[in-house]
Amino acid sequence: MSPPVAAIADYDLVIPSQSPAPGSVLDMPSQSPTPGSVLVMAKAPIAGRVKTRLAPLLGAQGCAALHKRLLARAVQIAVSITPGSSFVAVEPWDERALVEPLVGSTASFIPQEGDQLGERMSNASRRIFDVRPDPLVIIGTDVPTLTPSLVGEALWKLQDGCDCVFGPAHDGGYYLVGLARRTPALFSIDPALWGGPEVLRASLDMARLHGLTVGFLPPLSDLDTEADAETLADDPALPCDVAGILQWALARRAVAVP
Repeated sequence: MSPPVAAIADYDLVIPSQSPAPGSVLDMPSQSPTPGSVLVMAKAPIAGRVKTRLAPLLGAQGCAALHKRLLARAVQIAVSITPGSSFVAVEPWDERALVEPLVGSTASFIPQEGDQLGERMSNASRRIFDVRPDPLVIIGTDVPTLTPSLVGEALWKLQDGCDCVFGPAHDGGYYLVGLARRTPALFSIDPALWGGPEVLRASLDMARLHGLTVGFLPPLSDLDTEADAETLADDPALPCDVAGILQWALARRAVAVP
């Protein structure tokens, strides 16, 4: 049983998945405004500091170029769902000028504050809930097959009664978390777990401890390693530009191997 499936199977406070009613956010065109906000957690595209586990395949500059495409796509998804209420939390803040050309004026910038990812998401969500009390969905830039419809589904689930929503990642983490209201407890798991295979399970344990109802989206794969690149390269759901980068790099590696 895969990590996300095992974690979900252990959770006993799940709101059953239901089909959205006609006219709900899932039936709307992707550019239609949806009540709520979307936050993109983003690293500045600095060569040698992003997508480092793909460096043997792409090189440092190639990793930075790939990261730019993934970041720009994540912001486009956010803006397509919540125009006027999309945010980008940048790390490090003093390098935000590297992110601005990828975002323009389509979203608002806020800093990432905290020593580890849980603190940074908690602090960023607090900033947004202080000015926007509607449901909030937080996404990253590591899952290239994320779609606007999945983000819209997360907001619909929050509006339909879920306290929180998770998009499980196949590596045991999550690619999306949605909050009906500010819920700092969800981000208060053991700091040593962030980035590891127990993030989703620990987060669900925290949700259970606080009596939160949880909704789930389909599991998706991160693009972090060469193995991920091999798995995703021929996925028909992969954006063409990302697929082209991966297929070219994998083909070049194959030629180079004696």
